[in-house]
Amino acid sequence: MTLLQDYGLTQELLIILAIDLAIAVLLLTAMRYLQGWSVKVNSSKELAEKDNFAFGISTAGAVLALGIVLTGAITGAAAPNYATEAIGMGTYGLFGMLLIKVGRVMHDKIALNNIDKNAHILKGNVSVALVDAAAAVATAIIIRASLLWVDDLTINTFIAITTAFVVSQLMLVLLTRMRESRYSARNQGACMQEALAKGHTALAIRHSGHMLAMALTFNAASHFIVFEPTAYVVNLLGWLCFSVVMLLVLSLLLKLVKLLVLARINLADEVERQHNVGLAAVEVAISIAIALILTGLMA
Repeated sequence: MTLLQDYGLTQELLIILAIDLAIAVLLLTAMRYLQGWSVKVNSSKELAEKDNFAFGISTAGAVLALGIVLTGAITGAAAPNYATEAIGMGTYGLFGMLLIKVGRVMHDKIALNNIDKNAHILKGNVSVALVDAAAAVATAIIIRASLLWVDDLTINTFIAITTAFVVSQLMLVLLTRMRESRYSARNQGACMQEALAKGHTALAIRHSGHMLAMALTFNAASHFIVFEPTAYVVNLLGWLCFSVVMLLVLSLLLKLVKLLVLARINLADEVERQHNVGLAAVEVAISIAIALILTGLMA
């Protein structure tokens, strides 16, 4: 133990780490089974017997999303005692799981309102599953940012986290509508959601990249917006204004960078009409790279 103490790992800290890890494993396990319960199917049967690739992608997105949220709950100073640490970790974890679930339902009913997401995933639609997983991860990234933004464990804390969550869902819907409008304009009025329902993987990959990039840029909000526990309206307006500005900045930057990096390539034709998955993957890389650079510059 002396060697561990030399590196700052005391017995108390090791016990706290064990508590956090145990709670995290329990929550991740629960999330995996929740995926099946929410659509009234046996997750083990879907994953191992039916080998439902789409259901696997959707489940992976949910598990990864919860893992991202839990990193926000773990980060920071340890609690003064074991019970407080367990309560804090468990509460944030369960609240994060609830928000992820609510976010997915909102995304299904509002953003992807023209298709039955769960039905398509159970039928093995990989394109819809990719968008579903990306939406969950994007939501989790923003929830994590809000967890790092707030202080203490009070009702005001949860109101602030919920505020950031609501704004994030609004931005995901706005982003989806913007992408749908552009897709329709370039494809004689065609519907992007219908294309996803028909298995347009390249389109799904590109849209997923845009959602993840948007979520990453919103991380910077926690550095610019001062957390005021009881200033509910100020917190809401702060997140809303910052999110709208970052969405516009990101959209303009991505358009410019793609024109330079992917010069002399007709992206609309290659990705939307020729289903070029490779080029869509490059677009995702550019989107996430620009988002990470923006986040780094503003951190």
